[in-house]
Amino acid sequence: MTDMDAVFSVVLAVLCLLAGAVAAGAVVSAREAGRRGALQAQASAAEAARDALQVQLDQQRSLHRDVTARIHAEQAARDERERREQTVLRALAPVQETLAAMQQKVDHLERDRQEQFGSLAEQLRRAQESDEALRATTESLAGALRSNGARGVWGETHLRRIVESAGLTRYVDFDTQTSISTDAGAGRPDMIVRLPGDKALAVDAKAPFDAYLEASAIPVTAVGEEAARRSRLLARHVAAVRGHIDALAKKKYWAGMPSSPEFVVCFIPSESLLAAALEEDPALLEYAFGRRVALASPVNLWAVLKTVAYTWTQQDVSTEARRLFDLGNELYHRLGSLAGHADDLRRAIERTVDSYNRFAGSLETRVLVSARRFPGIDDTQLEALPSPTTIESTTRRLTAPELLEDREQSADLGELRGRLASD
Repeated sequence: MTDMDAVFSVVLAVLCLLAGAVAAGAVVSAREAGRRGALQAQASAAEAARDALQVQLDQQRSLHRDVTARIHAEQAARDERERREQTVLRALAPVQETLAAMQQKVDHLERDRQEQFGSLAEQLRRAQESDEALRATTESLAGALRSNGARGVWGETHLRRIVESAGLTRYVDFDTQTSISTDAGAGRPDMIVRLPGDKALAVDAKAPFDAYLEASAIPVTAVGEEAARRSRLLARHVAAVRGHIDALAKKKYWAGMPSSPEFVVCFIPSESLLAAALEEDPALLEYAFGRRVALASPVNLWAVLKTVAYTWTQQDVSTEARRLFDLGNELYHRLGSLAGHADDLRRAIERTVDSYNRFAGSLETRVLVSARRFPGIDDTQLEALPSPTTIESTTRRLTAPELLEDREQSADLGELRGRLASD
């Protein structure tokens, strides 16, 4: 029993051990199954993660390929653009050089322009200063010309300069401030111009300035009251000129000179003075002519006086031509006398030649022949003596008609003699 119990105990123990082992195996199997399930889950998760990562990797590779392709395309486009730009730059190189040269020229022109603008500004400044000085001088001159005495001196000075510029000489061709007595009383014209033939012409300078100066200060384009005031001032100017014409007409300077044209020259020393008066009153010239007064501006008077100077020159030429004519006649007659003396000298030379030839002939044919007859004279010595030769050439006779025998005739001067005789 005991053995059976032991065996049973052993068996029971072994069974218990087997049961424990089975239980333990079941537990281990359960644990392995759980672990295997967990590992499978992890493997599935890892597989899913791997698939996700593969998808992402594929996307990154695709994206990388796209980026790389785009980079290559951009690089190729950039290279192509740079190549084209280089081609364009090479093609535009001459244009660039031209533009560079043009830029240099523009810079040079700009410097010149600045210098010229600076010079122009300086010139404008100087011109402005000159204008200011001229304006001040003009105002001073205008103020001085408002005085009757100053106007008279100015007119006389201007008249003297014109006369001298025309070629007339003071105290020879004209006199200034010479008194003349007429039926109207004593007068003193500013100048008396001498004319050929002991004739004379009176010239008097007048300068009506007051009304003209005031009128010239008003522009021609003025309207309204200013235009009416300008018209009134010009009318006063015309009246002043008429007053001078009447005063000169009453003096009758031509009547106090021995021989003078019956008019007097009224010299107005400014073209604008006379032009303004004639423009305002066109009948002023006829009025002056009717009063035997000739209105003369500087240009007209210079032309008249230049004609007088030319007349004096022609007069001097005629006088000199007459003197030359008389001197030529005298020289012509004296040449005739000299020709007579030359003819007498020719005859004397011819007589001397004849006498010499007779002397030579007598010496050879008579004297030497008689000398050879003397006893004791060596004929060879006589033969060695040179024999005088006769003169065969003759004098030249005068053949010019002025030097012939009729030497009292005058030179044939044609029409000149008649013209000089009439002068």
